[in-house]
Amino acid sequence: MFRIVTTLLALSLLSPTIVLADTAVVSLLERHLQAGTLPTCERELAELLKKNPKDPQARYGLGTIQFLHAVEGLAQDLHRYGFMQTSWIARGGPLIGDQLPLPPNPKPEQIDYLKSRKIYQDFVTRLEQAEATLALVDSPDVKLPVHFGLIRLDLNGDGSGTDDESLWKIYERMNRGARVQEAQAKQFVITFDAGDVLWLRGYCHLLMGLSETLLAYDFQELFERCGHILFANVKSPYPFLPIQGKEEFLSYDSIVDLIAMIHLINFPVAEPKRMASALQHLESMVDVSSKSWDLILAETDDDNEWIPNPKQTGVIPNVKVTDEMIASWRHFLSEARDILQGKTLVPFWRAGAGQGVNMRKIFTEPRRFDLVLWLQGTDVAPFLQEGKVTDPEVWQRLNRVFGGEFIGFAFWFN
Repeated sequence: MFRIVTTLLALSLLSPTIVLADTAVVSLLERHLQAGTLPTCERELAELLKKNPKDPQARYGLGTIQFLHAVEGLAQDLHRYGFMQTSWIARGGPLIGDQLPLPPNPKPEQIDYLKSRKIYQDFVTRLEQAEATLALVDSPDVKLPVHFGLIRLDLNGDGSGTDDESLWKIYERMNRGARVQEAQAKQFVITFDAGDVLWLRGYCHLLMGLSETLLAYDFQELFERCGHILFANVKSPYPFLPIQGKEEFLSYDSIVDLIAMIHLINFPVAEPKRMASALQHLESMVDVSSKSWDLILAETDDDNEWIPNPKQTGVIPNVKVTDEMIASWRHFLSEARDILQGKTLVPFWRAGAGQGVNMRKIFTEPRRFDLVLWLQGTDVAPFLQEGKVTDPEVWQRLNRVFGGEFIGFAFWFN
């Protein structure tokens, strides 16, 4: 999750800024973003909307804050329980522990399976609120200039964001090779506009879809037997599992824990309706992403663009969005839509010619998920059928057009 947020910062902190017109909403937003007081900002923007329900700028600001508050809330929940703060992780040193965005928690609360599920449910609830707010932004003229690197998130839940909780600091901590200065962060401005409203809604749907998929399954056995790998204080029938020593990272206990974790990725379906919900979110993500490009291509200004059209200059230096890129991306969205609708099948390495996996059935007819049997192939059998299989040329073209960096662009384009 934090990788997604800080990817925005990672793409550039060297862009020039221009003087931006100030408004009451932008001023309020920037003040609270840079102070790390998102709940207060949310309340004040809600009050502005009560006074003027037709103010699209205030609604855009509120939806943006609600999204960031969802990310912040997830961070606070994970921090509360000492996520990635175990001796198992600490033994990984620079490989794992030193790359984390969360500050240490000296007194982590005890977590059990139900509390772990609540973390993801609360995340979904907050994202639903943000998406619902953004869905009501109906003006093509909204703009929110934001000093993105200066945003602070209250990661430890102490009521305010510190310098170490600013996004540019988090990015620098997670990417040790980066040399970022505060002066650069102060210069880096993104002007989010109407196309970015749909872009952010797409990310809401993506994250809700992934969370709902997880919550559809019962992962209690995995949590109780291997939760100590990730959380510092796990309530479990196996209290002897956590290792307090400082043995080498790939010690015997670490290796057998990892083997057990893979073995236990064998989840029965707990709430099948969540899989249907996840499918709806993924389909909505594709839909709003497609619509966002209609707005982006119609833009005629050139104002610190987050995602520029071919006639604009984006905030990311030395990266040009071309007509061919956009055409390939929209072709990809069309293919993804057909895959989610079950009109096009996904290739399976052990299937015969003309056979593929119906991805829609995975969501509409969910079954126990056993990772090993999926990799082996026998658990794929219920979803195999004859039909049109996606053309490998679609994916080869994407990789070619995006210079072998399609995954990076996909995170950016959404």
